[in-house]
Amino acid sequence: MTRKQRILFFCKHNSCRSQIAEGLLRYMTGDRFDIYSAGLYPAPIHPLVYTVMEEIGIDISGQTPKSVDLYLGRQPFDYIIIVCQESEAECPRLYPFALHVERWPLPDPAAVRGDPIEIADAFRNSRDTLKMKIEQWLGTLKPALQD
Repeated sequence: MTRKQRILFFCKHNSCRSQIAEGLLRYMTGDRFDIYSAGLYPAPIHPLVYTVMEEIGIDISGQTPKSVDLYLGRQPFDYIIIVCQESEAECPRLYPFALHVERWPLPDPAAVRGDPIEIADAFRNSRDTLKMKIEQWLGTLKPALQD
């Protein structure tokens, strides 16, 4: 039996972007990968993350915020995908903790200010952008990794 590829999504607080990405990849690929998410400063998952994921039929109620310290140097990863904005200086370099490190810089939807509709739209935009990036990324993997 072949070992599953291990994927870690990383952002500053593990409360929005990385949680969305973890839920999306798990929903899109089932048990083909071992999927994790973590952050530097874990914070509670933003309530709108649950809302926008439920809108597309994905339940992430079993996910929890975790510190990257649980993983780095303790578990090897095939891919670490960083979803912090480039301007988030605290987001560390995560090589050599993974064979591949990718950056998918996204603005933090929790930082958006405005009326409730604008804020919810920021979370939907993050979800939809991550879904598109995951679909593109899956298309680049070797066929053996996609099955």
